Amino acid sequence: MIQQNKTIDVNIVLPCLNEEKAIPWCLDQIKKVIESSTLSMNVIIVDNDSTDASATVIQEYARANPTFPLVLTQEKKRGYGSAYQKGFSIAQGKYVFMADLDGTYDFGDIPRFIKKLDEGFDLVVGNRFTGNTLGSMPWHHRYIGNPLLSGMVRLFFDVSIKDIHCGARAIRLTSFKKLSLVTGGMEFASEMIVRAAHANLSISEIPITYTNRIGVSKLHSFRDGWRHMRFILLYSPLIIFLVPGISLFIIGLISMILLYISNPSFLNLTFYFHPMFLSSGCMIAGYQLIFFALFAKTYAIIHMNERNKTFESLFQHITLERTCLVGSILFIFGLLIYGSIFYKWIDSGFGPLHEIKNSIVALTLLVIGIQTISSAFMLSIVSIKEK
Repeated sequence: MIQQNKTIDVNIVLPCLNEEKAIPWCLDQIKKVIESSTLSMNVIIVDNDSTDASATVIQEYARANPTFPLVLTQEKKRGYGSAYQKGFSIAQGKYVFMADLDGTYDFGDIPRFIKKLDEGFDLVVGNRFTGNTLGSMPWHHRYIGNPLLSGMVRLFFDVSIKDIHCGARAIRLTSFKKLSLVTGGMEFASEMIVRAAHANLSISEIPITYTNRIGVSKLHSFRDGWRHMRFILLYSPLIIFLVPGISLFIIGLISMILLYISNPSFLNLTFYFHPMFLSSGCMIAGYQLIFFALFAKTYAIIHMNERNKTFESLFQHITLERTCLVGSILFIFGLLIYGSIFYKWIDSGFGPLHEIKNSIVALTLLVIGIQTISSAFMLSIVSIKEK
């Protein structure tokens, strides 16, 4: 293998998992691009523990093309993200172009990606929907999975990228190092877009050609789709959990107060204590959603290197001891109300009581108290930073 000592302008990083059939075709395309370019390019292929003859094919190609600037490295931990992390770790120079080594992408597009970086963009992503796809994308990816997940990223993170799963993209190496990407699976593609948006990097998108792959696909539609969605949800707890949680809790609290102090009427209908059960449910569900938002945000900050000054400052005040104290107070108030009801029942000679409203309030306080204490311990567990 050849590793250039001169300054590298463009690193072409290619993950490889059992792509023996596609390798010669892809490298021939890249060879033409390098020969026609004035830029210094280096090809880094990351063999992701292939079980076929991929490594042998690459080595034979290098021997047959001794001037071809090729580096072959190994990454035993399988995963789309793991392979790219390895490739980026040895990349040098200014830019990195990345794409799958399966024949689906046209490497003749590399100069177009580099031109966008030269214009000042930090990250350039291909768009397979505005280019020529030649029917190569499965219908459930093209019309369901990709539009859904790309739409979620646009909505939650305010980016204009329409094809967040496109594997053909280029990035400044200095910008990549700012992202601190950590995922090892297919969600690496989503993580790059999301973290780039958080880091206020300038992102551009260009139409590309996408054709049928050479060889057998390793993509697992539902499993990999879920990994993308899980990551997106993990990074958007404010929208998914916090806003609905606060809304439910406030609706439940206000309606419970109104129903407790009176029997409000609406459209000639008078409401008694029965809707208070729904109010209680809204409060309990909303309260738990709020804690879910805290769980997700804590995990992202502690384990995925996300920075958020507001939450980091908040976590300094929400200690295990303080939260457990609040939960204990709520629980004790609930017990006191139930104790008062029980005393009245004894005082009445164990006769019928009309304490349904107080019972609902007591039940709500007991449940929220337990939620607070248990969630405080869970937050403490999630916030333990791994070495």
